[in-house]
Amino acid sequence: MRTFGEINGVSPGDIFDDRGSLAKAKVHPPLVAGISGGKNEGADSIVLSGGYEDDEDFGDVIIYTGAGGQQNGKQVSDQELDGVNLALAKSKIENLPVRVTRGHKHKNELSPIKGYRYAGLYHVENYWYETGKSGYKVWRYRLIAQKGSLADYIVKEPTGEYDTPGRKPSTVNRIVRNYQKAKNVKSWHNYTCQVCGVAIETSAGLYAEAAHIKPLGEPHNGPDIESNLLCLCPNHHVMFDNGGFAISDNLELIGIKGKLRVVKKHLINIDFIRYHREHYHKNA
Repeated sequence: MRTFGEINGVSPGDIFDDRGSLAKAKVHPPLVAGISGGKNEGADSIVLSGGYEDDEDFGDVIIYTGAGGQQNGKQVSDQELDGVNLALAKSKIENLPVRVTRGHKHKNELSPIKGYRYAGLYHVENYWYETGKSGYKVWRYRLIAQKGSLADYIVKEPTGEYDTPGRKPSTVNRIVRNYQKAKNVKSWHNYTCQVCGVAIETSAGLYAEAAHIKPLGEPHNGPDIESNLLCLCPNHHVMFDNGGFAISDNLELIGIKGKLRVVKKHLINIDFIRYHREHYHKNA
């Protein structure tokens, strides 16, 4: 089973001797491929090893090149949005974290002198298709470091032509999300919004968002479990989080017309529904 997010016992900055050690620690399972993932699941990790000329690494921002189209280390054909390239795109629409590791052959001051250094979790902010330096079409991905994921310091992306990379300390308490729970809820509903029934089509597949009914973290401390999650479209997610509507105990919508769509697998805890109603809806 593919593991998304942190690996128990592994911290940003940890050094691994070789790809075999990375795989054994479950940080990056493939022994050769730079992207670990499945097109129907998402990508769980990448390794930066200097293999693609179009890669750019600013530390906290990475512009990463997809896989394929290479021969003897040179780009000789266009890349396709399939396989592991589609997996990285899937991670974007699923909001799945990607573990990033830098190898010694990758030219960056955060890369190790030898072996591989785990950098922490990043998320895929965007992906697009463009002509690379060799004249062939490549898929590119903008990855952003998650707060608290880098060891000691991060290098900031230059904001202008004459800017030089700077450093800033990063110490953040973060909530560790269980991304599989969110994927389960979205899958049970076939990525259709439980309010409007819309499933959004993208080039990487269907898109929906998992909304916590009772929010995570202080002061609410809602649990990251399926019974505390809804599958919503972006519009209804924003409305729900900001009190635009609430849900009654019989799942009728309050504030907008309709009733919450449910499936047998998805057992929603009414206590969380009541908590949201009491804390977020003005007419509760």
